Amino acid sequence: MTQRIDGRTARAERTRNAIVDAHVELILGGELRPTADRIAKLAGVSLRALWSHFTDMEALFAASGQRILEQRDAAFEPIPPDLPLARRIEAFGRQRARLLEQVAPAAKAASLKEPFSPALQSNRRAHVDRVRDELRTLFAPELAAAGDTGPDMLTALVGVSMWPTWGTWRDAMGLDPEQARAALTRTIAALLTA
Repeated sequence: MTQRIDGRTARAERTRNAIVDAHVELILGGELRPTADRIAKLAGVSLRALWSHFTDMEALFAASGQRILEQRDAAFEPIPPDLPLARRIEAFGRQRARLLEQVAPAAKAASLKEPFSPALQSNRRAHVDRVRDELRTLFAPELAAAGDTGPDMLTALVGVSMWPTWGTWRDAMGLDPEQARAALTRTIAALLTA
């Protein structure tokens, strides 16, 4: 009996993961609003199986958003906080540009539904918190030296390091990834050395 239950549990977990993987794959492939039918077909499951694992699209958004955050975390490489400021800024700009390019399709897809989705809003807050923590650690000496304006400086650093700014540079202004990275690096440097 235990083996049968364990087998069912493992099979259910594989199905659930296949559905999340398919949703993420479609989004990262540029399909910003994949339908449940497309997701199920790519996952190799029926629509009934999809809906038995996820009560609604909101539940699937939550799981897929978590998966994308996990992928972002796996691609993240800590930058030594004891490097000279210019090297920290350069390393942060390069890494942030790489990560923003990686999540670009997911960020675009999320922006379409985020105003109506508590799950996507929660994922966004989690991502902002991660970037805030990274910046707070990486630029701790400069933020401390800023005194009372340190919190405002951190807020500005977070703002320019997030998808909406990157999306403006890449999509609205037509910058290529290297030009957008240079703009990010220059902005971070200006904020930290003002």
